[in-house]
Amino acid sequence: MLAKKSFLFIICIVVLASKNVKAQTPETYNSADIYMQLKKLNVLGSLLYIAAHPDDENNGLLPYFAKEKLYRTGYLSLTRGDGGQNLIGSEQGIELGLIRTQELLAARRIDGSEQFFSRAFEFGFSKNLTEALRIWDREKILSDIVWVIRQYQPDVIVKRFPPDARAGHGHHAASSFLADEAFIAAADPNRFPEHFKYGVKPWQAKRIVWNTYSFGSTNTTSNDQLKFDVSGYNPLIGKSYGELGGEARSMHKSQGEGRPRRRGQSFEYFVTLKGDAPKTDLMDGIVTDWNRLPGGAAIQASVNQIIANYNFEKPYLSVPALVKLYAALKPFPESTWKNKKMEEIQGLVEACAGLFVEATTTKEAVVQGETLNVEYFLNKRNPANISINSIKLDGFDTTLNVALPDNENIRLVKPFNIADNKKISQPYWLEYPQLEGSFDVRDQMMIGKAENDPAYQATFNVNIEGENFVINRPVKYKYVDLVKGELYQPLVILPKVEVGFMANNFLSLNGKEVPVRVHFLSNEPTAPKHDLSVSVDGNWKKAPRTLSTSDRDKGDYVQTLFYTPPVSPTSVKTNINAEAKVGDAIYTGSRRTIAYDHIPTITYFARANANLIKLDIAMVGNKIGYIAGAGDKVPEELTAMGYNVAFIAEANLTDEYLKQFDAIVVGIRAFNIFEYLSNKQEVLNRYVKNGGNLIVQYMKANQVGLNQIKVGPYPLTVSNTRVTEENAKVTFLNPAHPVFNYPNKITEKDFEGWVQERSTYQAEGADKQYERLISMYDENDKPSNGSLVIAKYGKGNFAYVSLVLFRQLPAGVPGAYRLMANLIALPKNNAPAKQPAN
Repeated sequence: MLAKKSFLFIICIVVLASKNVKAQTPETYNSADIYMQLKKLNVLGSLLYIAAHPDDENNGLLPYFAKEKLYRTGYLSLTRGDGGQNLIGSEQGIELGLIRTQELLAARRIDGSEQFFSRAFEFGFSKNLTEALRIWDREKILSDIVWVIRQYQPDVIVKRFPPDARAGHGHHAASSFLADEAFIAAADPNRFPEHFKYGVKPWQAKRIVWNTYSFGSTNTTSNDQLKFDVSGYNPLIGKSYGELGGEARSMHKSQGEGRPRRRGQSFEYFVTLKGDAPKTDLMDGIVTDWNRLPGGAAIQASVNQIIANYNFEKPYLSVPALVKLYAALKPFPESTWKNKKMEEIQGLVEACAGLFVEATTTKEAVVQGETLNVEYFLNKRNPANISINSIKLDGFDTTLNVALPDNENIRLVKPFNIADNKKISQPYWLEYPQLEGSFDVRDQMMIGKAENDPAYQATFNVNIEGENFVINRPVKYKYVDLVKGELYQPLVILPKVEVGFMANNFLSLNGKEVPVRVHFLSNEPTAPKHDLSVSVDGNWKKAPRTLSTSDRDKGDYVQTLFYTPPVSPTSVKTNINAEAKVGDAIYTGSRRTIAYDHIPTITYFARANANLIKLDIAMVGNKIGYIAGAGDKVPEELTAMGYNVAFIAEANLTDEYLKQFDAIVVGIRAFNIFEYLSNKQEVLNRYVKNGGNLIVQYMKANQVGLNQIKVGPYPLTVSNTRVTEENAKVTFLNPAHPVFNYPNKITEKDFEGWVQERSTYQAEGADKQYERLISMYDENDKPSNGSLVIAKYGKGNFAYVSLVLFRQLPAGVPGAYRLMANLIALPKNNAPAKQPAN
């Protein structure tokens, strides 16, 4: 029944042109790749880079470590970037964190490093270290960092930021503070001893260093620091490390981090914080070859011989020697380096033999309890003595003992049953409800991992040159797109039943009854006997009638329930939850899919809850034009309020077309993305002059490309000033202004219940024609008054709004709806327009 689509649930699909469209395609290696990996066999040194967010890593440095020095290199990002902004779509919160997780993994595929995370949630911009440590829960996140260090065992820890104001903000400073603590705690057997039952041991890195930097006006580098050039050119790759860094950085597409491929000298600087200070190299005093393992000298000699005899045109000639090397390493005592090097040797054996192995299915998703056909495929494309002994997959086991002929396809298609209790494809950090500052992860072995293990892994037992090897391959969904060609995506495990609401917010306007629509979907051929129930917090009254659409018996229907809000308070938001009970099983989630070409398709299951909002509101004006920007969900909420919303394209930015709208709202960062908005400034100004209300949501900077933005009828520039405390006191500078009085009386109560922040990128450089209407500030900051500025121009009004309504409206904050209604309804002016200064 996989033809059914989960339409219930806000599915975001955006297509971006990207060379990384085949992110899930199995990696292949040419002779140069193999040669570089052979050289890496002789390097037993490792570094761990630590910072706060995706895109905090030094993309020029990681490929230098991983591909020039050939160290094992990892990046630990404490958060998944959930609180950031999104340039490519409307996803926010955990959805943005899912995207940014995959963007980091895409970057790591380019620079050759590994990726780790803690449980910390990016709750929004934080201005101070103390707040970040408190909300994250200092000991919990410290435990995570220590756990990663004890598992990874880095020789050197490199941190990105200092633990003070130079870090830029609280999350950066907290990542530095915690890295310093973890350097010591990881080696202390009395700290987090609960780790040891999982097989790790205390680990003391040789040193921790700070990778200093020069960003904007902050320069923390100096010539007395250890420095070296990381710009080298790698002829085996055909690129410099600056070029690789630019490509890796450009994977952070949601953050607008596209960067050039850098060439020429590039120096990095380091300050030693704890441990012995290096003099010429970060690995000074650390044994980084096979001599660090007892008996390793013989292994190193063998590797050197393999490298010396390597034939670029006939890499398969190295297979027998690599197999002997693998066998020689097997008796060594267990250690992280032994296991890592055996993994690397096996990968080289497979690459030199041209051995292609995969397990695929033609199904995008499969339901718990269903049967799945899997194709097991092998092809030995180079001459080598290889036989396939057996294939195993979750109960399926077949013995073959077949020698693989050269360049002939071996295919075996077999069905197997998905267990009724197989875990669905929910990212592990979302299995349980989120805590305030962190994810609730209850499996210690999952902490630190970038993503889930594959739903299923097929095991191929092969014999190569007399040695047995175990090759594990994830079962992937494989298909051919007529435009993009052969593609691979993760196999998705679906629950038998899904349930979710048809919207995030249901609005009851002025006490009216509100219909609440909930969707039940059976992923099996017929609907099981079930009870669908909905619960509401608070004193909402459910009407006795219920409407159903579609076919209940076939298990795909929408049920509409009707609720009447309580009499008081005036405006209120409450939670509404749904669940379906099938026998003893309870289902409370629905599938959501996020698809972009530069990362694998993401599937997760959102909990079946929504906001039920009683909104005491008056609205003036009906037809709203919306100019989409970087992506937000404001248009959906305007529609839910009852406005008639139409999107305005570039071709429609004409005087004649715009005059139909009572107000025009510009999406977030639109002026930073689309130069045509600056070029059409006079058209927009005339719209205002003739009596329209133009509402521009926040801009991130004053540039569009290389040019200065032109916005508003009078000069206006924005700064980085922001108010991040969502409960910061709000002072009305002109309480009599219509925006606070017409058609709704706005009070401090309308600023209650805000999420994540108050405002961002305020209008600090606004002409005197703009009236500044709100003052607020974070604790220990100076008051700022650029979050809402309005200018009369002709018969209409121009408003710049850095108040984060784009977060508050999707979150169902009642006061945000009321304030937006007042902005749309700003009354016309009779005074003639003053000549714009810009």
